[in-house]
Amino acid sequence: MTERSRARSWWGWGWADAALSDAECRSYGALLPGTAADPITPPQVASLELPPSRIDPPASLASSFTAAPEARASHTYGKAYRDVVRALRGEMTTVPDLVATPRDEAEIISVLDWASDSGIAVVPYGGGSSVVGGVSCPRDDAPGVVSLDLVHLDRVLDLDTTSRAARIQAGALGPHLEDQLRPHGLTLRHFPQSFEFSSLGGWLATRAGGHYATVHTHIDDFVESMRVLTPAGISESWRLPGSGAGPSPDRLFLGSEGTLGVITEAWMRLQARPEFRRSTTVSFTDAASAFAAVRVIAQSGLSPANCRLLDPGEAALSGATSTGDWALVLGVESHDHPVEHDLARLVEIAHAHGGSGGSSGSTDTHTAASDQPARDRAAEAWRSSFLRMPYVRDGMARMGAIVETFETAITWDRLEALHDAMRVELAAVIEAVTGRPGLLNCRLTHVYPDGAAPYYTVIAAGRAGSEVEMWDDIKTASMEILTRHRATVTHHHAVGRDHRPGYDRQRPEPFAAALRAAKAALDPSGILNPGVLIS
Repeated sequence: MTERSRARSWWGWGWADAALSDAECRSYGALLPGTAADPITPPQVASLELPPSRIDPPASLASSFTAAPEARASHTYGKAYRDVVRALRGEMTTVPDLVATPRDEAEIISVLDWASDSGIAVVPYGGGSSVVGGVSCPRDDAPGVVSLDLVHLDRVLDLDTTSRAARIQAGALGPHLEDQLRPHGLTLRHFPQSFEFSSLGGWLATRAGGHYATVHTHIDDFVESMRVLTPAGISESWRLPGSGAGPSPDRLFLGSEGTLGVITEAWMRLQARPEFRRSTTVSFTDAASAFAAVRVIAQSGLSPANCRLLDPGEAALSGATSTGDWALVLGVESHDHPVEHDLARLVEIAHAHGGSGGSSGSTDTHTAASDQPARDRAAEAWRSSFLRMPYVRDGMARMGAIVETFETAITWDRLEALHDAMRVELAAVIEAVTGRPGLLNCRLTHVYPDGAAPYYTVIAAGRAGSEVEMWDDIKTASMEILTRHRATVTHHHAVGRDHRPGYDRQRPEPFAAALRAAKAALDPSGILNPGVLIS
């Protein structure tokens, strides 16, 4: 079956045909006491009670819009746990009135002009993989809501092999983007967990984190210039390898989440495709030793592509190890040279801090026909689990379980204190909210010389009909702990609507005032994704 013939799930993650079966849902549910005996059956779009569209597009743009139930339903929510549960309940409280699929920039400009004149909210939409309420606009925020899907803007327009960069349209999803670069031996090499179902524009608008655990951790690192359509005009920065000319215009729109303009194109820095890769896994018996090893690795200058530390619960859940140890998954890669010595040195550092196991791995030289690296068993188990986990999350949600994540970043000197607070305080909150102990797993997804990005997974049994409210209580408690420890409200999932309370506390007030002024200048009618980042 080709990707073009596969159907996306309107209510949950990914491909509809990849969702867990009822039997698989029961099997997972049996592992968590307190879940339902049978899974919820996802509703069919035809059974949904969608409110009628309140607006009609202008005749000149009618071909760019649809009010089809399938389109409206699939553009109602992102892919957070809260979104999935509400969709399973058939609660379509943020359904857009229309979905626009413009074919070019001229049509986008026309849509923005019409919406500005009419006070209609416009929510830019890439792949719809937001997990923070970034694509769900409440219907009472405007007299009408349009979801602006850039699906047709999906091409690599220009390629500069000398500077090794490409001009890419913002609607290009990860696989289609890489397919266009592969014949040239090049890659953007940005692989978030949502890679299959997210777009370049979405990555830029949310400052997405990707494949690299060190150095090139965010999409920001690959931006050469950007083109953004705003209601006030077009912003297009120059292509430059670097510049000290005042505040960066690109930085204004990176992470703006569709509130300041619609990103339509970007020149992105590319890399030669890796030819040499090795990976291995090292075990630790305690958190302090594992944290120390990862810190020294992050400060070593070796810059591993993968340096993900899994706590015992996360390691067991992914199949990386079942010994009750922490597992450090290390990976190195290069286009230019063999990397066994780099991996060997990383293993030496890990061993010097109490780690055990690990080897220099096996080298895999790539051809144009293969992108699969050689990995050790534990690393491969972790990767497979990582890619499958969103489908498992959806299956567990059908069983009434609470399965969700949150991530942050903090400096090394405060990491252990934060982690201890999460293990003690948030675990107590989970038990208080759900009435029974739950699971709280952690992994470090990205590491820096001065700190790390812990990523927490909550798994607990919910009460039928109250799952969203229970998760909201747990999430609120987690945000309070993060704020108290001055850890960021999000490392790479963006702010959206879900993280607004924490973001409002984190950002300096003078910056908030400047952001509001930028919003007023670029979007005078306030139509772009209202409620995200700022009121």
